[in-house]
Amino acid sequence: MIASNPSLNSQFAANTDTDPEETREWLDALAAVIETEGVERAHFLIEKLVDKARRSGANLPYKANTAYINTIPPHAEARSPGDAGIEHRIRCYLRWNAMAMVVRANQKSTEYGGHISSFASSATLYDVGFNHFFHAPDRDHGGDLVFFQGHSAPGIYARAFLEGRLTEEHLDRFRAEVGGGGLSSYPHPWLMPDFWQFPTVSMGLGPLMAIYQARFMKYLADRKILLNTEGRKVWCFCGDGEMDEPESMGAIGLAGREKLDNLIFVVNCNLQRLDGPVRGDGKIIQDLEAEFRGAGWNVIKVIWGSHWDALLARDTKGLLRQRMEEVVDGEYQTYKAKDGAYVRKHFFGKYPELLEMVANMSDEDIWHLNRGGHDPHKVYAAYAAAVAHKGQPTVILAKTIKGYGMGRAGEGQMIAHQQKKLDAEALKAFRDRFNIPIPDDKVHEAPYYKPAEDSPEMIYLQERRKALGGYLPQRRKEAPHLQIPELSIFETMLKSSEDREMSTTMVFVRLLSSLLRDKALGRYVVPIVPDEARTFGMEGLFRQYGIYSSVGQLYEPQDADTVMFYREDKSGQILEEGICEAGAMCDWIAAGTAFSNHNVQMIPFYIYYSMFGFQRVGDLMWAAGDMQARGFLMGGTAGRTTLAGEGLQHQDGHSHLIMGAIPNCITYDPTFAYELAIIVHDGLRRMYQEGENVFYYITVMNENYTHPALPKGAEEGIIKGLYKFRDAGKDEAVQLLGSGTILREVIKAAELLEADYGIKAGIWSATSFNQLRRDGLEVSRWNLLHPEQPRKTSYVERCLAPTAGPVVAATDYVKAYPDLIREFVPRRYTVLGTDGFGRSDRRSALRRFFEVDSHYIAFAALKSLADEGGIEKTKVSEAMTRWNIDPDKANPIGC
Repeated sequence: MIASNPSLNSQFAANTDTDPEETREWLDALAAVIETEGVERAHFLIEKLVDKARRSGANLPYKANTAYINTIPPHAEARSPGDAGIEHRIRCYLRWNAMAMVVRANQKSTEYGGHISSFASSATLYDVGFNHFFHAPDRDHGGDLVFFQGHSAPGIYARAFLEGRLTEEHLDRFRAEVGGGGLSSYPHPWLMPDFWQFPTVSMGLGPLMAIYQARFMKYLADRKILLNTEGRKVWCFCGDGEMDEPESMGAIGLAGREKLDNLIFVVNCNLQRLDGPVRGDGKIIQDLEAEFRGAGWNVIKVIWGSHWDALLARDTKGLLRQRMEEVVDGEYQTYKAKDGAYVRKHFFGKYPELLEMVANMSDEDIWHLNRGGHDPHKVYAAYAAAVAHKGQPTVILAKTIKGYGMGRAGEGQMIAHQQKKLDAEALKAFRDRFNIPIPDDKVHEAPYYKPAEDSPEMIYLQERRKALGGYLPQRRKEAPHLQIPELSIFETMLKSSEDREMSTTMVFVRLLSSLLRDKALGRYVVPIVPDEARTFGMEGLFRQYGIYSSVGQLYEPQDADTVMFYREDKSGQILEEGICEAGAMCDWIAAGTAFSNHNVQMIPFYIYYSMFGFQRVGDLMWAAGDMQARGFLMGGTAGRTTLAGEGLQHQDGHSHLIMGAIPNCITYDPTFAYELAIIVHDGLRRMYQEGENVFYYITVMNENYTHPALPKGAEEGIIKGLYKFRDAGKDEAVQLLGSGTILREVIKAAELLEADYGIKAGIWSATSFNQLRRDGLEVSRWNLLHPEQPRKTSYVERCLAPTAGPVVAATDYVKAYPDLIREFVPRRYTVLGTDGFGRSDRRSALRRFFEVDSHYIAFAALKSLADEGGIEKTKVSEAMTRWNIDPDKANPIGC
């Protein structure tokens, strides 16, 4: 007897109807339920039947896809209240002006670049939103947050031009920003601070940031900081090719779990990425539907335009739907690069019944069978359903054509994304297709078109935006400032710790606790951590301030009987994202831009492993700078030798170099508690009391040691990046600089020099080589541009010029970090650092290996003195023996 194969049996059963009459009875019964009791009741019964079958042992595989047709049937579509004719004419003008902007720029120089095809494919998606859904902030509404797809920027400028917010001169300076008055290539708040809210063209970041902006809006509402978020939406427009970026889809599960019904994704499915089809051998819309449905999203597919409705209604046997399912995206792309005759032959021609269905249609009629994303009625219905939907985020998958309207110059073609020029014939074809009133003798110039201010189109356009609260995009540049407490709030950190040892990480937690307790400031502080709170000693905050959870805490935690138990709360203040640095960084961005997006200053502190914590999210940090986010990034367990046993993947030796490249990021590597307190207090003042658009990156370590009291008069040097920690008097022969925990090795080195060789050393704490370099470069630039003026001196020069001897600097970072100030050091300068891959061992062994311990620092000082003739070279050789320094030791960078 042959054993049966359950999978083959189920496949046979699924494809073979063994009792058609019974099937018809079931289908008739279902139709009756739908007609009398509605779709919701029918869905309930189907789910009950599926559940019963599974509980009875049936293996019913989950199918995440629905048919390849529109989710909303024609009879259920909400109808737009707008004037379709006027909206169509406005949309044509926008298409023309967006195209003209790019073409005119590239007529001047091909260096400008730009993109026509992306907005061409998405114009209807934006236009319906602007006319009916995107709400600007006003007295009664906090405003929607809209993430515009970066490559569609010309279309957004084109609308602002019709609205009167931009002039022809602005449009003619598209991508020509030097000198002022230009328009940025893509959405960049730093370059257009009144206009753009979110930088989105680093593909994948927009969708990720949008999810966390939506969640942060819920956080602010649950904590009663924002009292009215009702009706506010976060709209995120992205491309289908962009969805392959891991960041685009990486957090959709969180959005589903959190039931973010204030979030709407609109994916422009034009089926093409830069080089070719997104899913040439499949269907990107079906792929995305499955992933989003599986993650708990409400999925609305807008595939077919209204011209298909009659054909689908006549498709009683389902053959047309079958053909729609059979065709892959590579073929759909080709159809729109050809003509109606080609579509008749290759799409309908496979089945005689389908050819008969379109027998009375001309090739032109077939060519005008439109896609859903170009049909304003279908798009309006989808948006209306999305806005009304509760309990889930919504994604709208809109099928469009890349380069729509470009004709032979690019419509549906592989070259569409790179197309930046249209010749005279292509411009005429574009003009004729969209009925733009420009004469033949001018069309080659691609002039902008703007109707008269009193025309029906212009009146309508202005009225629609007025009804929705005003213009978008717009960016609020400031919110009410906060009053920062006096420095005394950190009083205990300014005093000596005496015999008590602690790490700067623990100092940070104490500092954070002081801020959280402050009656005026505390509620605005947002602690953020990616599942490492216990590593950083923050578990004591759990019970007192709670971890934010949109549903509260539905269980009793295992450690409920302890003092510091794990407490989740709907009004919790701490954001803990699990093992997700990208999510935590997006939390920080949402909090750091709350002043602009919500008119409230929030103070985010995000602490993370300074190595992979920043390497995973460097692009987001750059975006944060563009958005002018404010807050504190705390690089925890920093330094290549300080994290000791964790090894290569964890040990950071270069984060300060990377962060220092972000123009508005202020970086510090403090050693002592008082330094950290002074730096954070000054940051609070600059960002929240004075409204400065900067953010801070501060490294903190996990090495325990005692902390001295704040030296008198050190505050200015701490902020500027360098101050004299210990003065050895007039007999100083060498100057030693250090930062972070390596400053303590510098202190030991000075003691070695004096004990073993009678050489006195001045000791300097270099809290920020980046800040010192910025000061030096500013001075150098001034000197360069003012050749006849007295020369200015850098802060480094002013500090070191009065001292004697060579200068040696050592840090727990690569040598390039302290080397940043070389051109400003007035004498011989030697740097020590931790170049090379990290590894696991004790701190003392690691510092010896990387040649940054006290012996190597003291040895470098002796060698510098000998090179200048201050001591005999024999003493250097003697020191090598005394301190066990091996001249034949392998270079750490190659080990």
